[in-house]
Amino acid sequence: MSDSPIRPPLGALAMALAAIVSIQAGAALAKILFPLVGAPGTVALRLGLGTLMLLAWLRPWRQWPARRDWRVLCIYGVALAAMNSLFYLALRSVPLGMAVALEFTGPLAVAILGSRRPLDLLWAALALAGLLGLLPLGDQAAAIDPLGAACALGAGLCWALYIVYGQRAGAAHGLGSVALGSTLAAVLVVPVGAAHAGAALLSPTVLPLGLAVALLSTALPYTLEMAALARLPARTFGILQSLGPACATLAGLLVLGERPTLAQGVAIAAVVAASAGAAAGRSR
Repeated sequence: MSDSPIRPPLGALAMALAAIVSIQAGAALAKILFPLVGAPGTVALRLGLGTLMLLAWLRPWRQWPARRDWRVLCIYGVALAAMNSLFYLALRSVPLGMAVALEFTGPLAVAILGSRRPLDLLWAALALAGLLGLLPLGDQAAAIDPLGAACALGAGLCWALYIVYGQRAGAAHGLGSVALGSTLAAVLVVPVGAAHAGAALLSPTVLPLGLAVALLSTALPYTLEMAALARLPARTFGILQSLGPACATLAGLLVLGERPTLAQGVAIAAVVAASAGAAAGRSR
């Protein structure tokens, strides 16, 4: 999609912002489930129930992929499964805003490495400064769990793979690739989550929360993002998406009571600014 000088419609801007809020609210709600079913069980609920919603909506069997497309779809699904699993493992010990900021290094790297603008070197340096402020180094070592930070960075790497292979899968199979990739991811994570949490996944206390997480983290934001992308320039959409770490920090504060230090807040702001700056240079 090419950028347009026409002013973006307010409805599309509202849908893009609502998608961001929905995803981070879902992540905060997912963290509440950890004491009940653990991170693996929460991932199973999100991807399992979210996949059912996507299958009912997109009905990908109406246009079945060709044999040559399955390799890309499988990598896409594995990346999705690993991204969600590592992110939720990170949330066990890392505040939501910090985890999202660390994870954002994945798509930010894709944007910067795919650009040839000298200005993007500035955004890369700013992102690196923010990253160093969030990693357990020096005075931060006692405040941030190294394993949790590593899981968040691993989720970012998987997010980068998800973007690259998701674009290829989408080019080959359209929107149905979202449902198929999510199905493959669910096949990988649901048995692990079921083995970890057992019958607790279906308890009257857990299941409604799991449905809410699946709706807020998967079905609703995907729907809103697709509708917004059809009416917004790529540059505008990318800048709005860059608000993710800031929104996650706010959700962590309001829902979970997670209050970042001043240094951590500045580091998160640096990642947001770098992501917004890199997105501002996109033309498609």
